[in-house]
Amino acid sequence: MLASAWAALLAPAFSAFGSPVSWLELVAFLLAVWMVVCNMRVHLLAWPLALVSSLLYFALFLDGKLYGEAALQLLFAALALWGWWQWRFGRTREGRALVVRRLGLAGLYKPALLTLACWPLLGYFLATATDSPLPYWDAFPTVASLLGQWLLARKYEENWPTWIVVNAASVVLFGIKGYWLTVILYAGFIPMSLIAWRAWRQAA
Repeated sequence: MLASAWAALLAPAFSAFGSPVSWLELVAFLLAVWMVVCNMRVHLLAWPLALVSSLLYFALFLDGKLYGEAALQLLFAALALWGWWQWRFGRTREGRALVVRRLGLAGLYKPALLTLACWPLLGYFLATATDSPLPYWDAFPTVASLLGQWLLARKYEENWPTWIVVNAASVVLFGIKGYWLTVILYAGFIPMSLIAWRAWRQAA
């Protein structure tokens, strides 16, 4: 029964640019769009949507041997639970409830440098320990997404420029792999992130 259900999820729903788009990718796509809209509006529903869409994308990327992205989706699922708790119960150092705010360059440069340092390390690991066809392309959005998730969960407006960079790199990665619906999704995330960045900046 599980095998037949899995086969049904991976069955093509339609084709785009000569590549089949599975039902799994379609459902993950729709949930991810809904999630970003909720994030833009600082709505708590974003986190359960992130949890489910991350698990679906984990299955999709694992099937496509994008191990860095697959592992990232599992981490996203765990971070969705953490982010959900942060938006509901999290506090600042001063003990106040979290609100949209700026971290600033002074607070951002250390985690940004750590992210850049981890990129080649993960790329080397994927290149030597797995059969990933695109280890360094796979590694960059993986590590940069962790920075974006942390900034988002703590309601720092700098999460949005981080996501713009991640989404641009992801468009290239998924285009090479032929995940065209996901390419459209991540390309669409770029203007959505710009709009959200403006809205969060005004709120901050």
